[in-house]
Amino acid sequence: MPVPTIYFLRHGETEWNALGRLQGTQDIPLNARGRSQAAHAADVLAGLFRRDGKDKAALPYVSSPLGRARQTMELVRRKLELPLADYSLDDRLREIGYGTWEGLTLAESEASDPDVYARRLADKWTVAPAGGETYAAVQLRVLDWYESLLVDTVAVAHGGTCRALMVALGIETPASAADLYIQQGAVYVFRDGRLEKFS
Repeated sequence: MPVPTIYFLRHGETEWNALGRLQGTQDIPLNARGRSQAAHAADVLAGLFRRDGKDKAALPYVSSPLGRARQTMELVRRKLELPLADYSLDDRLREIGYGTWEGLTLAESEASDPDVYARRLADKWTVAPAGGETYAAVQLRVLDWYESLLVDTVAVAHGGTCRALMVALGIETPASAADLYIQQGAVYVFRDGRLEKFS
């Protein structure tokens, strides 16, 4: 059975992104630049659908339940002239939880917990802040989501979930994925065990 293709979009920019604050599970809305990025991603997606011979209305669309992902999804669907609310939510796509570090910059995280910060710097995949989540845990839930897919799917989620999916599918290693920049306003296409980025 063919493996489904995933058209993966990271949510657009928020003020916390712009300020370098760890968002995790916090609901921070898109800023003006983030809304523009979502519209641009919709144009990229439309071009990919034409190239791949896909009917935009026939594919399932799924989003992380966090507001910034849902807002991005609805802006994308508006630009594609699809019903705004006709998509599903999946909690397995939510962003990695940063626990006590949510809302802090990296410098503030280091100042508040230098020991954990140093250990996480050495091993970002398996070390989490207090009350937070490891990338290894995110990798398991994202893989569980991926293995539930039956058809090609459009997903809107987060940088952390994108990195975890790359590792879950063997495209990157934990070491190579940990600090990868996941672009906003781009479409990452996971197909046949490979990944291409279109922006």
